[in-house]
Amino acid sequence: MQPNPFDDPQQDCLVLINAYQQYSLWPAFRALPAGWRSVFGPRPQAECLNWLNANWRDIRPAHPTANRSDHV
Repeated sequence: MQPNPFDDPQQDCLVLINAYQQYSLWPAFRALPAGWRSVFGPRPQAECLNWLNANWRDIRPAHPTANRSDHV
């Protein structure tokens, strides 16, 4: 059984975001899941968690077009 990468606070991670402005902590060695992009990292897990705490203001999902300028 492989160890859980989230058990190591020095494990390099990424902070990902999706179209709904939801964030995810993601191990840097893993491929990005479809629909997500990196906004921070790779950095140690603890730094990524600090970034999330400082930047993720609202855990409710946003409408996927909320940040697009071409919607009516």
